[in-house]
Amino acid sequence: MLSFEPEIPMSEEEFRLIRDLIYSHCGLFFEPDSTYLLEKRLAKRVLLHQLSGFRDYYHFLKYNRKKDQELSDIMDILTTNETYFFRESFQLRAFTDEIIPEIREAKLKAGDRTLRIWSAGCSSGEEPYTIAMLLLDMGGFSGWNVEIVGTDISQRVIQQARKGLYGKSSFRVTDDSYIRRYFTEQDGMYRVGDKVRELVTISHLNLLDCSRIALLGRMDLIFCRNVIIYFDQLARKTVIESFYRTLKDGGYLLLGHSESLMNISTAFTLKHLKNDMVYQKPLAGAVGGRS
Repeated sequence: MLSFEPEIPMSEEEFRLIRDLIYSHCGLFFEPDSTYLLEKRLAKRVLLHQLSGFRDYYHFLKYNRKKDQELSDIMDILTTNETYFFRESFQLRAFTDEIIPEIREAKLKAGDRTLRIWSAGCSSGEEPYTIAMLLLDMGGFSGWNVEIVGTDISQRVIQQARKGLYGKSSFRVTDDSYIRRYFTEQDGMYRVGDKVRELVTISHLNLLDCSRIALLGRMDLIFCRNVIIYFDQLARKTVIESFYRTLKDGGYLLLGHSESLMNISTAFTLKHLKNDMVYQKPLAGAVGGRS
């Protein structure tokens, strides 16, 4: 039997209303030529709630008592969550070979044995679990309090991350030795082992929710890769300012290979490492960097 997408037209005004409401909620920005995309992805929600069209759906999103749940649900529909283990290997080499040794040495000198890393926009969890495996492989953190916090706005992928169960597509660049050491096979899939999971906490978080971000506490390093490309300039600035406040002095911000802080922030120093270029929050009293 053929399956057809429901056809519910979205006017330009309805597009602007819904687009702006989504933007104010989470910072996701849709260009004017995205009307068809929103129309196609949200038409089923209009039918689900037995509404007559997108104007009624806008009022549902704005005023219905279930509006918060609906906004949470459509984040799963509107966000792209394609990822895999050990993504952007050159940056991960910078992490293991240059950044972490520097952070560890500075902390040992200060008598501090804590390491806190935030994977912002962690999707289904491959990134924070990758970070945990890399740290376990490095060693040198016995007796330390190591915490990796993965957050995402999509409840669906958060549930996937908490289950820690992955299919073959997640391992497209993963060396077999990692699978043997850190995963157990289960019904044709692979479950993350307890040794890795013990280092990782997965939480739901909207990156525009500054008050919730403040509750995370200070971080030594933030991964936010291929996330801010979905935001407009104002939302990017808001998120990067939150990252700056959250990072400890001297902490690092790692963005995706196609992302930069150009025209967003000059508060960070652009640091040229052997394996990659990364952003660092200057030490207290130091002059800010360039973007």
